[in-house]
Amino acid sequence: MNRISVLMVGSIAALVGLVLLLRTPPERTIKRPTSKAETAPVAAPQKPLIVFCAASNRPVLEVIRRDYEAEFGVALQIEYGPSQTLLATHEVSRTGDLFLPADESYIEQARTKQLVQEVLPLAQMQAVLAVAKGNPKTIKSLADLLADDVKLLQANPEAAAIGMLTKAQFTKLGKWEPLAAKSAYKTTVNEVANDIKVGSADVGIVWDVVLVPMPELEAVRLPELESLVANVSISVLNSTTQPQRALHFARYMQAVDRGQKRYKELGFKVIESADEWADVPELKLFAGSMLRPAIEDTITKFEAREGVQVSRVYNGCGILVTQMKAGQMPDAYFACDNEFMQQVEDFFPRPMSVSQNELVILVAKGNPKGIKNLKDLGKPGLRVGIGHEKQCAMGWLTQKTLEEGRVQDIVMKNVAVQTPTGDMLVNQMKTGSLDAAVAYLSNAAGSADTLDAIRIKDLKCSVATQPFAVATKSRHPQLAARLAAALKSAESKERFLNEGFRWQAE
Repeated sequence: MNRISVLMVGSIAALVGLVLLLRTPPERTIKRPTSKAETAPVAAPQKPLIVFCAASNRPVLEVIRRDYEAEFGVALQIEYGPSQTLLATHEVSRTGDLFLPADESYIEQARTKQLVQEVLPLAQMQAVLAVAKGNPKTIKSLADLLADDVKLLQANPEAAAIGMLTKAQFTKLGKWEPLAAKSAYKTTVNEVANDIKVGSADVGIVWDVVLVPMPELEAVRLPELESLVANVSISVLNSTTQPQRALHFARYMQAVDRGQKRYKELGFKVIESADEWADVPELKLFAGSMLRPAIEDTITKFEAREGVQVSRVYNGCGILVTQMKAGQMPDAYFACDNEFMQQVEDFFPRPMSVSQNELVILVAKGNPKGIKNLKDLGKPGLRVGIGHEKQCAMGWLTQKTLEEGRVQDIVMKNVAVQTPTGDMLVNQMKTGSLDAAVAYLSNAAGSADTLDAIRIKDLKCSVATQPFAVATKSRHPQLAARLAAALKSAESKERFLNEGFRWQAE
């Protein structure tokens, strides 16, 4: 049962002086000490990392393997082959650490079968025709490809990514049957290129990057193949027993100054927003204070799995926005309400909604003052607490709600304190310094023994939506995106619901 169904806030009552409540609090930064085991993924492993890799990526992965093993002394055991064959092999054996197929469609298959977790995008490949240097058969069109005196090779559609995607593309165009009847087949795209190189065939359908280390061959771009692009990603297998080491290597492959550099050298189109390399990267997260109970456990587990550090700064969103506008920029921002994300939208252009929280009226257990609605907060002699309009989303939202309910004037006359966080209002309520407070439902989660919560009915302004976004200038945008994915997970959803939030991420 959700704790919110019994109502609200923790067990320790703190006496907080009025002077302390009225001043701007210092930002609350959490930088969890990380154990040596968690922060040293480069220490000598007990066993090598096992990587299942598509044959098309073999040239680049061999270079990256050499770099990685030289830099960290970590052994890699790489199994090369057709993507479908590698996936089928893993599905049977349930062994290995990483899966790197030629196209992300195989990762989607693996995800459907619950074989993978994290997915890190790496690069793209383009389908082309491979011919001998000088194009002796003058192949420039599909008609030329189907000529009687042209020997055509393809990779097996049942095993290799390019074969599967070629078949799908030409089937859609209604031209697969003549192409299939004309073709001979090889197991991998590399074998197709090698046969053309030695003169066993005239032309083959390959990925453009396969031809980079083969000066004896050249590429011919066919209009029918222009839209045939493979998205190359590496994924962490659920079978891994060393996820932190697997993610360390995956991050190395994705880093702009490590693996991405090699991908670019070997003809791949690399991703636009790659991370900078760091052995133990650190993310800086700004988050509204009311989100802390819902996200702390998720972030701690994320740190341990990834072998990274997340420095958290919790405060009122108004204060956080002021800091960001002054140049203190985090890698990611989790705002208490859309309004405070919009104020920094130039820095965070693609926010996603994760949760919602609603304002409630908090009163002492049993509601001794008989408060039923916002209008009752204007009763003579009441001591009311609300959020500070300039310092936090809660305060801004409270003013909008009072205005919408047409009670702003009468309620503000009774306001004794305005704070930057809802937790401060709860503490004031528990010490008897206030008769009522307007705060988030999540602020009161778990304190049914001391407080009651009265819902504010029929006012749209009383609900806040919490968006998460990655900064455009983050040095680790991909890592921050994986943190976002962790915060949107089913496990995270349960934590949010238990803390009184509504779920929006789906």
